[in-house]
Amino acid sequence: MTAARLGREIAANHGPRDEQTFTLAARDQDGGWIGGINGLIHWRWLYISQCYLAPDWRGRGLGRALILEAEAFAREKACVGLYLDTFEAGAMTFYCKCGFEIAGRIDNFPPNASRTFLSKSLEPDRANGGGAIR
Repeated sequence: MTAARLGREIAANHGPRDEQTFTLAARDQDGGWIGGINGLIHWRWLYISQCYLAPDWRGRGLGRALILEAEAFAREKACVGLYLDTFEAGAMTFYCKCGFEIAGRIDNFPPNASRTFLSKSLEPDRANGGGAIR
């Protein structure tokens, strides 16, 4: 009951979520799964909920190719931006190299780490992240 009522109120104030899930997969030359991205689109933003590439395949440009594929999909769906979160410092550095900007952080979440939120604007007249914290 709580989720339904909250959902109705949010939709009344901000419009429907128009939520759509998606999955992108990276495969090796034999068709074996080596990584991918899961997420959803809502309110014209593409949320990357999971991004993973098998360790042996990292550092070859495949992670960047996955992010670019997610961006192309977001543009195809008329999204205004992408966002994600991570608590891995290496992943945060990677996302920043892909044009994401830090939008916020919660320290000690999970314990002894920080959860960092990043965004990337797809609007041509705005800087990446559009209002990111510096």
